[in-house]
Amino acid sequence: MGHPLRHLPWAAALWLLLASVAALAADAPGGAPRVTRPVIEPARGGQCVEDPATMRREHMNYLKHQRDETVHGGVRGAKYSLKTCIQCHASQTTQSVAATPSNFCVSCHSFAAVKIDCFECHATQPAATTSFHPLVHPTGTTAQLTRLVRAIGAEPAPAPSKP
Repeated sequence: MGHPLRHLPWAAALWLLLASVAALAADAPGGAPRVTRPVIEPARGGQCVEDPATMRREHMNYLKHQRDETVHGGVRGAKYSLKTCIQCHASQTTQSVAATPSNFCVSCHSFAAVKIDCFECHATQPAATTSFHPLVHPTGTTAQLTRLVRAIGAEPAPAPSKP
């Protein structure tokens, strides 16, 4: 049994060698990346709620936790609200986080091959109104159910606020 290239024609062996060198050169420091990195437009606001490295790793966990707090507890306007993210990260050009491939959310999620399902229900642009969704409005269904649960004593009432 001889060398594996012995059975290949010399042109094919040369091509394989050049392709290998090109692949290694592309991965070398300072070489051109093989995958185009996402283009992240600068945010409108100042400091993000967490450092960028933490947000890249954990944003989905923060958003899921905040979603549960909002849907089940009616807690709105908290530190990790999707609305706040959209207000800060919407493109200056499209006014959206998901309208074009270069917009904030789409850019990174396309790079990571992750489907964004937030915007099946939520707006991709900052809202011009501060109105509540009917289910979480202070007089809506969720608020009524919360008051009923507290009334039967299954959950303690919050401490009254002082004027």
